[in-house]
Amino acid sequence: MHDNPQPVSGACFALPDHRVLSLEGRDAVAFAQAQFMNDVKSLMPGTWQWNGWLTPKGRVIALFALLKVAEGTLWLLLPDVDPAELGPKLQRFVFRSKVTLAVRDDLHVSGAFETPTQASGAQFAGTADEGRELDFGGDGGPRTLRIAVSAGAVANDAALARWTLFDLDHGLPRLPSSQAEQWTPQMLSLDRLRGYSVKKGCYPGQEIVARTHFLGQVKRGLGLFEGDAAITVGSEVRDGERALGTVISAGSNAGEHCALAVLPLEHEAAALSVDGIALRKKPLLGGLAR
Repeated sequence: MHDNPQPVSGACFALPDHRVLSLEGRDAVAFAQAQFMNDVKSLMPGTWQWNGWLTPKGRVIALFALLKVAEGTLWLLLPDVDPAELGPKLQRFVFRSKVTLAVRDDLHVSGAFETPTQASGAQFAGTADEGRELDFGGDGGPRTLRIAVSAGAVANDAALARWTLFDLDHGLPRLPSSQAEQWTPQMLSLDRLRGYSVKKGCYPGQEIVARTHFLGQVKRGLGLFEGDAAITVGSEVRDGERALGTVISAGSNAGEHCALAVLPLEHEAAALSVDGIALRKKPLLGGLAR
């Protein structure tokens, strides 16, 4: 057992649900460009972007931060997906490409509610020995994420819960396995994070994403809500007797209960509920785009 104090600003704590999958080799960037939904070729070494992998039908399999550590070296920082499961799925598409996929169990991810010492925006900082530092802050305040070989950060469930709520407040979906392969990038409002491209070349699901964008067919997106009790992922958001949307992410901390739901962009301002819990709409915060 471990002590679980309330999160203190500046205190470093473990993010055990964040893990790293590396892509290394001469064709690493070309492989990522062909598979992932954002423009990997636009990244310079030392920068990162939000990115994801889609099904051929344009549904999000995994959402992640993609770091270009060096020419020929990319890291996928996965907040919800097990890299040991994602790696073999990606491996099927390597064919003759010169790229090696590896689960980096030697790397440990931690966070702190503090301003980064060097990283800013999409520019990360640090080295292999001292660890990499990323700016994960937004309009809701500063955050620092670190990826290092040291596992010195302590476990703190309250801080971890607060980190998740920060993600939800800024419109960063946290997708459990039940919500994988269910939603397009537009349904998840990932344009807010600059998380996908409609101008780059082909990638799985690109035709669906581009058609939806250019034909103006985006009808559903994210809504942020709070309630007076814990909200269950997968539950229906209801407008009286009518099902209006679906909860895709949820979190609780210190009596605060929030959820992201996919629902029509245009709907009546009626009283909404989920599993009998009254919902209050909150504005999504900005500043997390990279």
